[in-house]
Amino acid sequence: MEETTEPGLKVVAEMLDEETAARLRSSVGSNAFGAKLGELSLDVAFGKIWTRPGLSRRERSLVTLGILIASRSAEELKIHTQIALRNGCTVQELEEVLYQSSVYAGFPAAASAMGIMGATLREKGQLD
Repeated sequence: MEETTEPGLKVVAEMLDEETAARLRSSVGSNAFGAKLGELSLDVAFGKIWTRPGLSRRERSLVTLGILIASRSAEELKIHTQIALRNGCTVQELEEVLYQSSVYAGFPAAASAMGIMGATLREKGQLD
């Protein structure tokens, strides 16, 4: 395990619900196809980037959501919507990221993201 895997696991545990964090933890060190990708994500994204000074976790969440909307990364968008809520982002801020992204990433990408983010917010009890 890389030296940044432990800090990455700690950050994930703080930002995700227990079930999702447990699923990520269980993949570390497994021999499953692509398992190293999960470790790299923990090491680099969560162990090195999310722990950097300069931006708060809330700010990093807003930036990340905009990028995920633009790249149409549906599964990651769902997870990072949950992370954004835990990092203190409001529903109104998430909606503004959606609007901002629509202009620069395109309305089809934003419309797709709206469905994913809306469903996630409803699932988490943030929308009726």
